[in-house]
Amino acid sequence: MEKWRRRFNHARQAADRMRGLRVAWAGAGAVAAGVGLARFAYVPLFPAMVSAAWVDGGGAGLLGAGNFAGYLAGVLAGRGIAARIGVPRALDLGMALAMVAFAACAHDGGLIWFLMWRALAGTAGGILMALAGPAVQASVLPEARGTAGGIVMAGAGSGIIAAGLLVPLLLQGGLPMAWLGLAGAVGLIWIAARRAWPEPPALPADGTAAAVPRAGRLLLAYGLSGAGMVAPMVYLADLAVRGRGLPIEAGAAVWMGFGLGAMAGTLLGGRVAGRFGGRRLLPAWMLVQVVALALALVPHWSALLLAAPLGGFAGVGATAVTLAAAREVAGPRAGVIWVRATAGYAVAQAALGFALAALFDATGESHAAVFSAGLGLSLAALWVAWRGRAG
Repeated sequence: MEKWRRRFNHARQAADRMRGLRVAWAGAGAVAAGVGLARFAYVPLFPAMVSAAWVDGGGAGLLGAGNFAGYLAGVLAGRGIAARIGVPRALDLGMALAMVAFAACAHDGGLIWFLMWRALAGTAGGILMALAGPAVQASVLPEARGTAGGIVMAGAGSGIIAAGLLVPLLLQGGLPMAWLGLAGAVGLIWIAARRAWPEPPALPADGTAAAVPRAGRLLLAYGLSGAGMVAPMVYLADLAVRGRGLPIEAGAAVWMGFGLGAMAGTLLGGRVAGRFGGRRLLPAWMLVQVVALALALVPHWSALLLAAPLGGFAGVGATAVTLAAAREVAGPRAGVIWVRATAGYAVAQAALGFALAALFDATGESHAAVFSAGLGLSLAALWVAWRGRAG
């Protein structure tokens, strides 16, 4: 009898692990569509939009800032939406908004038109990012949370890689085809992922925040990291194409390098942070970010071959490390800390997005100016993360 009980328990644990992996990969699909595509597929499209005269350089930077602002709105709204309609339907809503936003950008309706739809794409990304990570963490076995968190956040890197592959191919049919193709890619991910959406216990709409630890240094370090990453997350492909004289295909390849680094940083960050602690490891990720921003300022295209993957490794990989740190700080209420962290990150990116768009325009589209600002903010993030590594 005891033998059969052990076999039954072993089989049940194996089934739970398999279910946890399916849920984690579904969460990764949500992040891939909402962040890797809805937010960041625009980066390799930036120089193409300028070359086709759909917008000028300053306007293209403004669209990136508008996306960051929409992301902030999505982050702030995501938890409340999930409390009302449930996490699976909220994830469906985010995917639908991303598809609509991409499809609408296939029409050259002018700067305000693009700004509105790029902001909506950011809102979709914010909803998906705010919900996918904590919902997966609440739906898997405790010992699997570190790995699951890395898988979910690796979705951002996989989406960035997909964008780097798809955009040059789709651009062969023109900008409208590129935007419509990205809408179709989101739809395919949605179909593949939605049957395994995480379905954690109902989220309370409010009344929880006061009882959760503040984690001020963690939130500040993550916010400063986000601010420092605005430059590569908007201008990296444009730096490669219009700043270093490379073809658009090479700019997309540089952005793919960013995505590969993001996948490595999130997968490694989730596993290692689950073992050694997110707060202890965050300074290492911030140091890599500083190196990446410094390399982007080197006035030769070859430096981008290293700056791009290192930037993705640190700037996107920090999400998995921060998610693990939020679990350390708040335990089962890590979702509240994560929403605060993601909101702070979004506030910082929205503010810096508009500031850098203005700086880019005022300096005659100087990439050195915007990447220097990113380097300074990344140094500040490193200092705060180091000070907060033990608590």
